Amino acid sequence: MTLKAYIWGMRTVILFSIIALALVIYYIDPDTSGVIGKTLFFLTLFFVLSGIFNLMLLRLRKGITNEKTALANASLSFRQGMLLALLTVGLLVLQGFRMLVWWDGLLLVAAVFLIELYFLSK
Repeated sequence: MTLKAYIWGMRTVILFSIIALALVIYYIDPDTSGVIGKTLFFLTLFFVLSGIFNLMLLRLRKGITNEKTALANASLSFRQGMLLALLTVGLLVLQGFRMLVWWDGLLLVAAVFLIELYFLSK
């Protein structure tokens, strides 16, 4: 697979994820749907953010290195994009439960950092 095909595939996935997020926002009332509505919202937001972060990190790697190295590190960008999306959605979930204080946010950042260090050490 070429880098161009990977980027177009990710753009397509992001487009469908944005459409799904818009449908969730438009059709689901979080007050009446309860936990299921909020879970759908955070899940679709996770997919949108992971795709966007993935493309941003891939573009950054492509700008720093050449195209072949960026394609070889596409899985690294994908994993880091998912971890950044997990961090963002985790912070939003904590804020949604009114539990977000600076030390909880810092613990979440440290947890994501430790997960990334684990994968980098393997």
